[in-house]
Amino acid sequence: MKGTHLGEFEEILLLAVAALQEEAYGLAIMKEITEQAGRKVTLSAVHAAANRLEEKGFLKAEFGEKSARRGGKRKKIYRVSLEGQYALRAAFELRQRMWQRISPSSFQIDLSW
Repeated sequence: MKGTHLGEFEEILLLAVAALQEEAYGLAIMKEITEQAGRKVTLSAVHAAANRLEEKGFLKAEFGEKSARRGGKRKKIYRVSLEGQYALRAAFELRQRMWQRISPSSFQIDLSW
C-alpha cells in the first residue's frame, strides 16, 4: 500500500463512494461531491483521485455490465476497501480529537452543533 495520508478531496471522494455504494461510478461520484460538498469538480479530477486511491489501496474497482445506452461501454464501479475504511476512520477520529481541543470561547460562532 502506497502512503496512508488522505488529502481533503480524497477523503471527500471516499465518503462519496461509501454513500453511493453500488452506484459509485465516475459521474455519480462527481454529482455527489458537487451536491454534498458544494464543490464544482470535473470528471477528470474524480478519475485522477480515484486512481490515486486505488494505488494507495483505499479503493477497489470492478467493471459493470456493458450498456447500449453507454455505447457498449462498461461503468467502472468503485467501493471503499478495508484499508480505505481504516483511513476514513482515522481521519474522522483525528478531526474529532482536534475539535475537542478547541475551547468554545476560541470562536465567535456557536460550536454546539
